[in-house]
Amino acid sequence: MLRAVYKWVDERLDVTPIWRDVADHEVPEHVNPAHHFSAFIYCFGGLTFFVVMIQILSGMFLAMYYVPDIINAHASVKYLQTEVAMGTIVRGMHHWGASVAIVMLFLHTLRVFFTGSYKNPREFNWIVGVLIFFMMLGLGFTGYLLPWDNKAYFATKVGIQIAESVPFIGSYLATFLQGGDMVGATTIPRFYALHVFFLPAGLLGLLATHFILIRRQGISGPL
Repeated sequence: MLRAVYKWVDERLDVTPIWRDVADHEVPEHVNPAHHFSAFIYCFGGLTFFVVMIQILSGMFLAMYYVPDIINAHASVKYLQTEVAMGTIVRGMHHWGASVAIVMLFLHTLRVFFTGSYKNPREFNWIVGVLIFFMMLGLGFTGYLLPWDNKAYFATKVGIQIAESVPFIGSYLATFLQGGDMVGATTIPRFYALHVFFLPAGLLGLLATHFILIRRQGISGPL
């Protein structure tokens, strides 16, 4: 069935050359676990991407039930966990996946640094990777408030106070994040918009750039 569908699409759009150009390329021997045990350290980037895809899919499911206002936010999360089939599992995947993604990305960044993979000609890709790291931190921060419980509220207040301490732009940054003078009714929809629209769009753009550069420059050599 799938083969017939693919053949039908391929006859009209000629997708096979595009797919082969993306997928068919040699992988260096030093990143093949069958030949080198140390090759496992090169898997953190792929694991990060895998977890990010889980975050996107689970987040799409959660967005169908979440209500971004101070009256219904916590109640909608509770309803998701108690009334929706598989809701607890999906929310758990999204909650813990956020931490796993940060850990995997941190390990990937350490691998790139200690193997010298940021050096010529990959300096620009290193910058893109650092931006991806900060984008992931932003997603974690904006998502933390959305359940609208005591822990989320006070943790967000601390985070905004840290942002407010930034020289010159701190007060403007705090006002932008809060949507006003305090964490309240305007903060949740602002964090929700950042978490669901703006930051994911930026992350996907950076990931696309990251993969294109890897494709052009190849995987870096061994230490």
